[in-house]
Amino acid sequence: MSINEALQSLSNNRSRLWVLLSDRVVLASLAIVLLLAIVDPKNLPVSLAFLGDAVIGMAPFFAIAIGLAAYFSATGADNLIARAFAGSPTTAIVAASMVGALSPFCSCGVIPLVASLLAAGVPLAPVMAFWIASPIMDPEIFVLTSVGIGFGFAVGKTAIAVALGLFAGFAVYLLQQRGWVVNPLKGELSGCRKKISLSGPVDVKWKFWQESDRTRQFATAAISNGWLIGRWLILAFLIESLMVTYIPTSFIESIVGQDNIFSIPLAVLIGIPSYLNGYAAIPLVSGLIDLGMSQGAAMAFMTAGAVSSIPAAIAVFGLVKKPVFALYLFLGVSGSVVTGIGWQFLSESF
Repeated sequence: MSINEALQSLSNNRSRLWVLLSDRVVLASLAIVLLLAIVDPKNLPVSLAFLGDAVIGMAPFFAIAIGLAAYFSATGADNLIARAFAGSPTTAIVAASMVGALSPFCSCGVIPLVASLLAAGVPLAPVMAFWIASPIMDPEIFVLTSVGIGFGFAVGKTAIAVALGLFAGFAVYLLQQRGWVVNPLKGELSGCRKKISLSGPVDVKWKFWQESDRTRQFATAAISNGWLIGRWLILAFLIESLMVTYIPTSFIESIVGQDNIFSIPLAVLIGIPSYLNGYAAIPLVSGLIDLGMSQGAAMAFMTAGAVSSIPAAIAVFGLVKKPVFALYLFLGVSGSVVTGIGWQFLSESF
């Protein structure tokens, strides 16, 4: 290796190290470890052991989830989602709700697709149905939720994602029938995906490995998603270890336990500012359930947080007019409260 190559390699390594150490999620994890080492060094090995056990237990399912997301990206299967918005309003809303609950998009990742659909002239009603349902559940979150909280909870969350999509879609459709929210977009769109054709051919390559470009796209998506999700999970597991150690069970039960009739609305209010993302929420909610959080409050926390988390809300605010933004928040929050109450009654019945 020449001197120039060695210097270039050293520069690249420094750049990667700087990216790692300047990441806020990584810094938050390091800060927790450092704070424990200073304030309560006896509990540091306990928290690290908790983290190690959680990571090892989640690893195989994490790999499956990451692989699924990368497969969707490499094959181009996400373009099939646009087909859900064709047809009559009722058919489009139902299809958009179901596809949204199964699509691999987070609360922020869905924004460019929604922008493209609205710019293409797709009615707001099915778009809103997809918009509300999509961040609540996707294949990755389903797998990780089944492992971290329980298969029944994951199935229930999927059903609630569809129900909230239907609620939002038909609510907007009825409002539009009365002449409301006809033009939802705020000005001209910029920086979004190209307009989507709802009738043209869709190029999906299920055997993506036969094309080198798609193979690289798979690898890029897997690495990107692995980094994005993995660092959040590590932070969440560290926070969970602190909750288990320092938060009394009685406190959780008094705030969001089954005996508090306001536990579900409180969980929604707490979830909006404190929700990190769908992946980090899984171990956090699992730990809260172990500490006494009711099933209904846990479900409401996850659904409301997914729809109205601060990053997602900011993205929505920049995309649509204020009345549509307010409607989006109202539908997500009110729907989360109602479905949380329903899930609580259902969980108590079985």
